[in-house]
Amino acid sequence: MKVLVPVKRVLDYNVKVRVKADGSGVDLANAKMGMNPFDEIAVEEAVRLKEAGVVSEVVAVSCGVAASAEVLRTALAIGADRGILVQSDADLQPLAVARLLKAVCDREGPALVICGKQAIDDDANQTGQMLAALLGWSQATFASKVTIADGQATVVREVDGGLETLAVRLPAVITTDLRLNEPRYATLPNIMKAKKKPLDTLDPAGLGVDVSPRLVTLKVVEPAKRSAGIVVSDVAQLVEKLKNEVKVI
Repeated sequence: MKVLVPVKRVLDYNVKVRVKADGSGVDLANAKMGMNPFDEIAVEEAVRLKEAGVVSEVVAVSCGVAASAEVLRTALAIGADRGILVQSDADLQPLAVARLLKAVCDREGPALVICGKQAIDDDANQTGQMLAALLGWSQATFASKVTIADGQATVVREVDGGLETLAVRLPAVITTDLRLNEPRYATLPNIMKAKKKPLDTLDPAGLGVDVSPRLVTLKVVEPAKRSAGIVVSDVAQLVEKLKNEVKVI
């Protein structure tokens, strides 16, 4: 069984986000980039399934600029068998990425797609669901446990009220939550081996996908700074301020 794992190159989660002076977007100049943390979990889960003998091949896919090959090499070092880069300098939005991934799925014929539930740069949480809809496949989102057996995936997912268990027939799309696993560190020998693993490059036009942006970003601003707190002398003063100044009661 082949598993396809989409991975995205994003701003490293330890880096403080800076907004461009003109408000047109986030300043990525000379900023440290890396693999989206939720996608690392997806790669780890796919590799574990392979190690358990459930999966025969793990294919990592990234859509974006040429530098996205870096995160593919990271996925290969974790344990993916080969990588595919769909190279584009366009501003790829969730629907465009989902269409590109569908085209790759049509070429590769995987039985399962495991992807992070969202990317930490836009927090859209849309691509996995859109991909499942475009493919007409089953989907299970926010997975905290995945079991594959007898042509179906049993997925424990986190919901507001607790945990929900779903059984979905393959082929399917699964999106990963934080508690699914803890990704391993890529060892130096595996990093060296990853350089020899195959990495193919495709382009949206060759896949027959129009990636023109459908949404326009009007302005990007930093969150407003929180005002300093104050100390009140008693409950009566607290209630008075909440009522007359903050106006929450």
